[in-house]
Amino acid sequence: MRLITKKPDTLGAIASTLCMVHCIATPLLFIAHTCAEHGCSTTPTWWKSLDYFFLFISFFAVYRSTKTTSKNFMKPLLWLSWSALFLVILNEMLGIYHVPEGLTYTPALALVALHLYNLKYCQCKTENCCINHG
Repeated sequence: MRLITKKPDTLGAIASTLCMVHCIATPLLFIAHTCAEHGCSTTPTWWKSLDYFFLFISFFAVYRSTKTTSKNFMKPLLWLSWSALFLVILNEMLGIYHVPEGLTYTPALALVALHLYNLKYCQCKTENCCINHG
């Protein structure tokens, strides 16, 4: 809990990076293992649920980062990236629209970059600099 409140950008960058690794590793791990045993259509529920776990963690990291950033432009960028990640995960689950594989990683990569940028350049130097921003 302390990581969420004290270092949300670190948590957000870690969660987004792990989300990307999870997304990249899925085809590699389960095509080799699952197709050999059960056919290519079965992916364990626990593995699919990791998407929601990372989305949940990243929501709180974005929420907290937007409360503590010293730059107003970071707030919509963080929420836009999180929303895009949410839509990509929802689309993957429902299969509404085919999105090229490379584009599905863009929101997570954007969140990593934004959290790292916010961590380096947008931190409050005093206790009350963020009070004026929201």
